[in-house]
Amino acid sequence: MKQIIQCQLNGKPVELVVDVRQSLLEALRAHGLTGCKEGCGVGECGACTVLIDEVPIDSCITLAIRAEGRTIRTVEGESINGELSPVQQAYVDAGAVQCGFCTPGLVMKTTSYVEGLTQSAGGCCQSGNIDRDTIRREHAGNLCRCTGYQTVVDAVEQSIQYYSGQK
Repeated sequence: MKQIIQCQLNGKPVELVVDVRQSLLEALRAHGLTGCKEGCGVGECGACTVLIDEVPIDSCITLAIRAEGRTIRTVEGESINGELSPVQQAYVDAGAVQCGFCTPGLVMKTTSYVEGLTQSAGGCCQSGNIDRDTIRREHAGNLCRCTGYQTVVDAVEQSIQYYSGQK
């Protein structure tokens, strides 16, 4: 059965025609947003991570109809006036992109994490008390077969510096 849902998608109001059994990942890809990937299909790898109302979710196990009336952010909506977002730029600068399959999901998880730090610090993101183990724990739901995670953690640290104005 088909249903029309209305939501904010990357800052724009949209109507999506979805099957009630369709995952959000399938609906986004059918809408031409192919940044989020299906890695596992069971919510274990994080390649399909998007933000719904600023919360990272696995879009492969979330029904598209749950997006009704919500705000959805995908990696395609993160650039600012055609320029990479601070998080995207940090991933490039840190060399945290290899095959790129997991990168959109990692970027969205990092975006949520860093924006959460910024909000909890009253608009100022401070990296002084964030250690690498904390960053690893926060990104544990996103798997990467290529980077060994060191450069991903470097990218998160750089993202924090970008948001705090230290870079």
